[in-house]
Amino acid sequence: MSQDTVAPALPDAPREVVLVTGISGSGKSVALHALEDAGFYCVDNLPPELLPQFLRLEQARTDGAMRRIAVAVDVRSARSLPALLPSLSQLGNEGVKVRAIFLDASTHALVRRFSETRRRHPLSTGAPGEALDQHRALTDAIELERELLADLREASTVLDTSQLRAAQLRAWVRQLVQAPAGALTLVFESFAFKHGVPLDADLVYDVRVLPNPHYIDELRPLTGRDAPVADYLQQQPEVGEMLGQIEAFLVRWLPAFEQDQRAYLTVAIGCTGGQHRSVYFVEQLARRFRDRGATLVRHRELDAL
Repeated sequence: MSQDTVAPALPDAPREVVLVTGISGSGKSVALHALEDAGFYCVDNLPPELLPQFLRLEQARTDGAMRRIAVAVDVRSARSLPALLPSLSQLGNEGVKVRAIFLDASTHALVRRFSETRRRHPLSTGAPGEALDQHRALTDAIELERELLADLREASTVLDTSQLRAAQLRAWVRQLVQAPAGALTLVFESFAFKHGVPLDADLVYDVRVLPNPHYIDELRPLTGRDAPVADYLQQQPEVGEMLGQIEAFLVRWLPAFEQDQRAYLTVAIGCTGGQHRSVYFVEQLARRFRDRGATLVRHRELDAL
């Protein structure tokens, strides 16, 4: 193809294209299998520069009635990664909506996973253009990968898998792709500070200063979704005050986040154990914002049980 030749635009936008990417060891294979089970046609490790051509071929093959497509791209295509963001921009200009999901995890979790599986990190033998270093430390390879994927992470919806079991990750990925495209989706997530702040959080609120149902014997085995815990928390004036302040902040700034053309906004609420207060807040906020658009609810610690 000559430099003056322009590739034909896609005649009709595909129904759905999901791009799965992220840090090695963060669960991309699990996510791709979940999408395949959900009816997506999945392609792993597609060179980024071939993405537009692949979608054109797929649409031509099916006479415009494209299947739902999921494509996984990662650092194994490191030399081609600079072409990925321009490709996504080009597809957007052609009317193709690509939902980019970036899987991430803490370095500690990644080191543990690589140690358990005894697999080699893709960058453990050196970065593109560098002299090969057979003894590159695993943590150095992970940090190098973060640098290479930083721009892609910024343009994607981030999902922190540090504390997730495979079943949780599959469920959360299905949640993400079922949310309406083109509008801001609010994600409310409860978590325990003792297990770390979610890496995918856009806003983090700490409710550990509020009365803790854990210290009431009959409430200890329950969760923030149970009526007795909700009744107890509703009786605490400071709980209602903080809940109202968080709601007011979101109401005030949601239009700005929408104008920023974000696909998702993750609001993380943390308490000590991720069982009572944070769960109650997430359930209440999701209920209050449900009429404003798409909302998703996640309970990181409860979902792991």
